[in-house]
Amino acid sequence: MARYGLKFALIGLIALAPPAGFSRDKKNDPDEIGNRDVGKGVNFYSLPREIALGREMAKDIERQSRLIDDPAITEYVNRVGQNLVRNSDCQVPVTIKVLDSDDVNAISLPGGFLFVNTGVLLQAQTEAELAGVMAHEIAHIAARHGTRQASRAQLANYASIPLIFMGGWAGYAIRQVANIAIPMGFLRFSRGFESEADMLGLQYLYKSSYDPTAFVDFFERIETLEKHKPGTIAKVFSTHPPTKDRIKNSQKNIARDLKTKPEYVVNTSEFEDVKARYMAMHDRRALENWDALRPRLKKRPGSGSVDDSIQTATGKNDDRPTLKRP
Repeated sequence: MARYGLKFALIGLIALAPPAGFSRDKKNDPDEIGNRDVGKGVNFYSLPREIALGREMAKDIERQSRLIDDPAITEYVNRVGQNLVRNSDCQVPVTIKVLDSDDVNAISLPGGFLFVNTGVLLQAQTEAELAGVMAHEIAHIAARHGTRQASRAQLANYASIPLIFMGGWAGYAIRQVANIAIPMGFLRFSRGFESEADMLGLQYLYKSSYDPTAFVDFFERIETLEKHKPGTIAKVFSTHPPTKDRIKNSQKNIARDLKTKPEYVVNTSEFEDVKARYMAMHDRRALENWDALRPRLKKRPGSGSVDDSIQTATGKNDDRPTLKRP
């Protein structure tokens, strides 16, 4: 009898098992974007508190950096980003600003604050590549990686404190969370979070009608830069998975999760115009800086000749040689 019971149990498990290639995880299904909670997990921060934290950190970045204030550039980058936000799992509005920096990087803060370096605009070859970088950072915001990582760090700290003095984990966590200060270092996401941001970012790019392979194209360009200038780009992406792994995993995610569309947005004339506009601004400023640093011959005060003094006093300018009496 026990043997038949085991047999029927196995049959039941087989019947409930999903077919080959089917995934029950909504995170792998771009059709579920907006209907899933990609930010679930241990998190000691409410959304309002997360927004307040991000706002304060954004103020610090703006105080320490130079923002691009050209309306044509900022409006364009913001429009590209907001289109991605609308096609994401974000539960908060996202504020997007452009930093005047040649570093190929973008920074996402908790609560919906995104800074894009002009170095990304210079390095991207198409609008889809620019959107791919922004989609990755928007995925960090949607998945609440910043505060989730901070919460993990707090749990690790709690593990070293004797519970007998705290009255249990719950009581200790409730007392401490409201007062803890989070350093900027918590933005260096774990590689697991970075890989998840790659996967979600690909989906947001795809849902926004961009060619998802642009994501891979940009990684390949970064890899080329690493070969020509070792250490320069690697430092920027030090917390990201190695570029080769990111390329391989992104290609796998595209093949597995994203159905081929008849057409995609790859590039626009507006991207080319905005990039050319910034490059002209960048080159003009570099020329001005070089001109300001050029060596110039200067005379010391009072180093002029007696004749110069007479000329200044009389207002006459006579270059003819004169014979002076001894």
